[in-house]
Amino acid sequence: MSAIGVALDLGTSGFRGQAIDISGRAVNRIISTAISTRHPLPGANVIDHLHYALEVGLENAHDVVITAVNKIIDNLRIDKKNIAKVALCGNPIQLSLFQEIEIRDLAYAGERKLQALGVVPPKRDAQIVQARAIRGLDVPKEAQVIIPPAVRHEIGADALAMMIQTGMLEKEEIAICTDYGTNAEMALIVNGIVYTGSTAAGPALEGQHIECGLLALPGAISDINFVPENSAITRLPGSAKGYLETLVLNQDMMPERGAGVDPFTGRILYEPEIRAVGITGTGVVALIAECLKASIIKIPKIMTSDNIVHLQDGVIFTEKDLLEAGKAIGSVRAGHITLCQEAGISLDQVETAYMSGASGTYVDALKAQYIGMIPAKVKKIYQVGNTSLAMARDLVMKENQLWDMKKIADELRQHHCMFAASKIFQNVFILELAYWTEGMPIEMYRKLLKKYGIPPLPDINDERPIIIKTVERDIPDFGTQGLKIVRDIGEIKRVVFEGCTGDGSCIIECPEKALTMNKADSGFEISINLSMCNGVACRRCERACKERVFDLVKLVTTKS
Repeated sequence: MSAIGVALDLGTSGFRGQAIDISGRAVNRIISTAISTRHPLPGANVIDHLHYALEVGLENAHDVVITAVNKIIDNLRIDKKNIAKVALCGNPIQLSLFQEIEIRDLAYAGERKLQALGVVPPKRDAQIVQARAIRGLDVPKEAQVIIPPAVRHEIGADALAMMIQTGMLEKEEIAICTDYGTNAEMALIVNGIVYTGSTAAGPALEGQHIECGLLALPGAISDINFVPENSAITRLPGSAKGYLETLVLNQDMMPERGAGVDPFTGRILYEPEIRAVGITGTGVVALIAECLKASIIKIPKIMTSDNIVHLQDGVIFTEKDLLEAGKAIGSVRAGHITLCQEAGISLDQVETAYMSGASGTYVDALKAQYIGMIPAKVKKIYQVGNTSLAMARDLVMKENQLWDMKKIADELRQHHCMFAASKIFQNVFILELAYWTEGMPIEMYRKLLKKYGIPPLPDINDERPIIIKTVERDIPDFGTQGLKIVRDIGEIKRVVFEGCTGDGSCIIECPEKALTMNKADSGFEISINLSMCNGVACRRCERACKERVFDLVKLVTTKS
């Protein structure tokens, strides 16, 4: 009987898992892969997840996370009795919720505040525990659960994995590595010192909070090219003449040629070889870059008659989407500039960029660079895939990897910048917001940077950087049984609020369509899909209730 290891990436936008044969002739053979389409907790970023846990209690948040982890494992299509190891990777908030350990030290800054609350920060060190220590985890109780270390509570295992898996710590170069996700972790290495930070970029870079957006899944538009000079195309004054050509991810998560579309009318110029169901973050990046070059977009406006870019199969991109994406792109560039300032260098001194995560893998690197997601003067760009899941795989397959990881964490010469408390980040991000949301000219942006004592944004090199794709997709090997997509990762909670008249105001007001209502014997039953909810900071449903009987916390914590 083969022993099986399970590698888990507890990401901010969703969970990913792989089953691995760790004994017998097929040792370290990947068996299967399962990924979720969303994160199980309400909210779009780690701050939302942390806020939820603080509001409803650590026990409740742990239950939601563990239920989702069990669903991922169930969809790996293995005999769970054979699971001998479970290895995890993720940011400190996700791993703390999994372990059900103190999280308030991640929420509040300052020792005095923590002391006043009676908070004793846990030691987030490398450890191996038995599965029986993780309440609710549905694997054999004697199975090993391998938990990687954090460098500090702000620098989690996912950021450490990014540095290790890219190999940037072993090279003598000025390099920056970025995980282009909802919580964009980044690390800059200069003279052997690593400067780290993370910014809640928001979910737009992974295709969420976008009108027709979705994660990198089959049917997602993952890339777009502007093809100039087609006489059959509608043209507005000042815009280039041509059409948009889409690339769509197939069932193997590889891009295939989609349709040629008139972006002004949506008219299909040639039929696609594959249908689209939405657009992912990499497609959003490509769309913005190509439409800027063609003057279809002039920030913050879309220059079509209806202010919409039309793609195939009814997929559209709106000015609201442009706003969401711009804020995410701006926060990444603001982070890069801030780390460079912390290290005492200018952005144009960065020689190499590493791009990790699904967005960093599938995106056209040159298009990402064009809109400011990669420093302008880099000579090399590496696209390296999902480093967090790769790290979890290594922890399963290599017995000493955990202790090697701990040694690196202990010896790392690092400086962490809390962007939320950084005046540099605040100033630059305000400029980014003015650029993306108000159309502030880039010349004015540069002048204001100079006023803050920050070197100007450099122009992109005429000589293109070398692009090295180390993987074709963010998860290179799905295993012999292939990929399973888990779309129902969110728990459904139901409650009847006494006094509810059933007018449906809460349903209408919910921006994510997370709520439904049904008539029950005892009144009107409200149901919520936790994974679709915007989080306890939203509460538009509560505010919409005319009878003031809607209680979001009661709904999300009900045992039904």
